Amino acid sequence: MDTSPQRIFDLLPNLSTKDRELISRACDFAQKAHNGQLRKSGEPYYNHVFATGVNLAQLKMDADTIAAGIMHDVLEDTDITEAEMTKAFGEHITKLVQGVTKLGKLRYSGVERHVESLRKFFVAMADDIRVVVIKLCDRLHNIQTLQYVSPEKQHRIALETIEIHARLADRLGMGRLKAELEDAAFPYVYPQEYHETLEIFKTLRPISDEQLEKVVAKLEEELSIFDVHIERIDSRIKHLYSLWQKLKRYRMDLNKIYDIIALRIIVPTPSDCYQALGVIHGLYRPVPGRFKDYIAVPKPNGYRSLHTTIFSGDGTTLEIQIRTREMHDEAEYGIASHLAYKEIGKNLSETEIRRRLGWTKDLIEWQKDVEHHQEFMKNLRTDFFEKRVFVLTPKGDVIDLPEGSTPIDFAYAVHSDIGDHIAGVKVNGKMSPLDTKLQNRDVVEIDVKESAFPKRKWLDFTRTTLAKRKIRQYIREHGGLLDKFLTR
Repeated sequence: MDTSPQRIFDLLPNLSTKDRELISRACDFAQKAHNGQLRKSGEPYYNHVFATGVNLAQLKMDADTIAAGIMHDVLEDTDITEAEMTKAFGEHITKLVQGVTKLGKLRYSGVERHVESLRKFFVAMADDIRVVVIKLCDRLHNIQTLQYVSPEKQHRIALETIEIHARLADRLGMGRLKAELEDAAFPYVYPQEYHETLEIFKTLRPISDEQLEKVVAKLEEELSIFDVHIERIDSRIKHLYSLWQKLKRYRMDLNKIYDIIALRIIVPTPSDCYQALGVIHGLYRPVPGRFKDYIAVPKPNGYRSLHTTIFSGDGTTLEIQIRTREMHDEAEYGIASHLAYKEIGKNLSETEIRRRLGWTKDLIEWQKDVEHHQEFMKNLRTDFFEKRVFVLTPKGDVIDLPEGSTPIDFAYAVHSDIGDHIAGVKVNGKMSPLDTKLQNRDVVEIDVKESAFPKRKWLDFTRTTLAKRKIRQYIREHGGLLDKFLTR
């Protein structure tokens, strides 16, 4: 594997001399720190962290982020201290590495209700959104080398990748990274479905290479006549996991899959997009019901493009996507395309993060999934109108609670038996009262004793409906015994 910094420089030809020097120093620092460490594959551990840096460079990230990505495991897996890293690279890059180290300790326990909480926590936890991007690039290389770990670990990591990392990449608008994560994880999570989809994919060729070339030549000629400048036309083949998802949606009906191959036409301005659309529809008959205007109405993750499907003239169909260079970069790289920190500053505020990521646009999708209006409004209040705190168990599991929650709320959120037998609590390693208001990132450890039981006064400082309901239920079922015990 080529681990020369030049490999990164080739991906970013406009790097300044100062940035090149920074990345070279990071490579040298990480290589020395990880010297002698090997991966399961037997290759040097440094190869992994360097590959993370390459992934970040492919996303066109800035030099600070790439340097932090190359050193992202130094603090956790070597003897290098934070002070030593700060002295060599400054406080800002060290904070990025610290942030990645913290995210690396989070675990996905497989409980579906925690999935969305963990995705949001990634953003809430990171003081700098670039920490999340580094973590996703780290995960991409890990999932691409999964063949070297045990089958049980393969399945767990791959499932986590699809349910957490790929969906988070999608929320961040990072289409290319999302697809790469999903396709790499697919065979480990759903091996039978993977092989079935692969066989189906081999039989699908809705349009020949020769016919595709004819369409491109004809489009270039006609668009030129109408003075529509084309920056470039390229094609993309649908990713395997995405194909499987669509086949499931259409009950494996191949006749309803129109976008196995899509042409992408890149033009200078939004008005050029619409002009190009008119020219295309003048040349080819559009497939009814297959036009989508994601420029006027972007997708929830910010994706913008015009999509149309045409009959190409020989009985086949072809999807055509029309967008500007900016729209294309956003579709490929998402939030990464906006992280030119010269204009944003070194840290994004919570307001800026929410504005750019558009979490509340998820409401559009939530409405589709909820059958009853009343249930939707309940979810709306709980997950969007109320402020949340994200609290950790000692093992790193994330518990999502309303602001103002106490250790009692935390205990019942983990398990009702733990809530029913709280004897004490440690918050960040220190003994704390049960009415302590929990804060973001607190690590909460519950001391459980069989002899402990809920008290009526707990209702005065619990926040969640779940905790209140469980406390009342316990008192109702054991009230007589409790009163007898308390009056002895």
